[in-house]
Amino acid sequence: MNPSATQALRPPLVDTPRTASQITDDICRPVEAMPTASWYVGFFASVTALCIGAVLVTHEIATGIGTWGLNSTVGWAWDITNFVFWVGIGHAGTLISAILFLFRQKWRTAVNRSAEAMTIFAVMCAGIFPLIHMGRPWLAFWMFPYPNTRGPLWINFRSPLVWDVFAISTYLTVSACFWYIGLLPDLATVRDRARNRVRKFIYGIMSFGWDGSGRTWIRYEMLYLLLAGLATPLVVSVHTVVSFDFATALVPGWHSTIFPPYFVAGAIFSGFAMVLTLMIIARRVMRFENYVTLRHLDAMCKITLVTSLIVALAYAHEAFFAWYSGNNYESFLAINRMRGPFAPEYLVMVTCNVLIPQLLWSKRVRTSPLIIFFISIAINIGMWLERFVIIVISLHRDFLPSSWADYSPTYVEVGTLLGSFGLFFTCFFLFCRVLPMIAIAEVKSVAATPGSGEVASATIIDATPGEGEKP
Repeated sequence: MNPSATQALRPPLVDTPRTASQITDDICRPVEAMPTASWYVGFFASVTALCIGAVLVTHEIATGIGTWGLNSTVGWAWDITNFVFWVGIGHAGTLISAILFLFRQKWRTAVNRSAEAMTIFAVMCAGIFPLIHMGRPWLAFWMFPYPNTRGPLWINFRSPLVWDVFAISTYLTVSACFWYIGLLPDLATVRDRARNRVRKFIYGIMSFGWDGSGRTWIRYEMLYLLLAGLATPLVVSVHTVVSFDFATALVPGWHSTIFPPYFVAGAIFSGFAMVLTLMIIARRVMRFENYVTLRHLDAMCKITLVTSLIVALAYAHEAFFAWYSGNNYESFLAINRMRGPFAPEYLVMVTCNVLIPQLLWSKRVRTSPLIIFFISIAINIGMWLERFVIIVISLHRDFLPSSWADYSPTYVEVGTLLGSFGLFFTCFFLFCRVLPMIAIAEVKSVAATPGSGEVASATIIDATPGEGEKP
């Protein structure tokens, strides 16, 4: 190759020279080796939180939602806050997997598998809260348009709450299919490496008879591209539909046309923060520093910074138009957010979502995993508080002062939120143990070849025979 042309090439994303066989060994090691002590500690903590949440949800269903701190004025609070928060967390996975794939962003290869799994687990957590908010979750099937014997009694298809059911179920279905299709080559790799007959049988069924032939790869790549195209509109549509729960109401602070793009940007913002939180821990504990590199973290931080600026613009937009509109109710709400009973929550929200992310302008910060970790935690806290501010502060001061009411969560609500985190991390710990966290075949396309600084070919042949790799 011409030396000048070589210098023009970008450095490989995985810049530590590794052979194809070494990459396979490194990524499959957590799946094949015995769990470490740190894994047991984290798994036990998450299962404990899950059990606490399950007990409190059971108590709430048996007793009624009077166990929550809701009242006649604040009918939505922590439950819907948690719902919107978890739906937002799930957005980064589809963005990384689908949109960045269509735009040929190679840095997604090291984080897309974990982000996709995070999407599925987050949507599972989100789906719990509307069910338990019903008070009678066993009647949830009334939401679906199935043939029934109740005569003309049907659900209100004009209600955004019904749109939520279809949007979330569609999002979960497409995301799960997209994630599983991407797993097939790596499931075949784990199958071919398995020494235990039971593991070989299980992974053999899961891999659908993947043989690694050229025809199989062509069909796989075509299907993956089609699913990416189908999943891309969901990134925008799902949280747009969730925002309609508020934007179609007449409550001050909710009746806003900016809510759809505002919610989508916030969802991507919080989703990338959660991906950074998980991947920084995973790269350290599972020794994936060679695959989730500082360049990956830098790229994710840049997207996080951009979405933080969009969220900041939305905050300024809300305050400005509350004043510019001349609407007394909107103006009162803006002042109440900044100076009312929940002013500390509003201040923390702005600090975590607007001020702290500005540190990411510095490349030194964007390449420091420890600082990024704390910034991502702050963003997750701030984005939860954003949903709390939108919901509770908009409701607790009604149009009439006689209807005003305060709100404070009960231990049941706090424990339910804790249980949702327990479910999320329990699923993620199990995912780390039974499936490769990084797409093996895709990482090999961005890895450095041993003995040179050039990028390895996407069609590199693995040194271990019989594995489900691209020939």
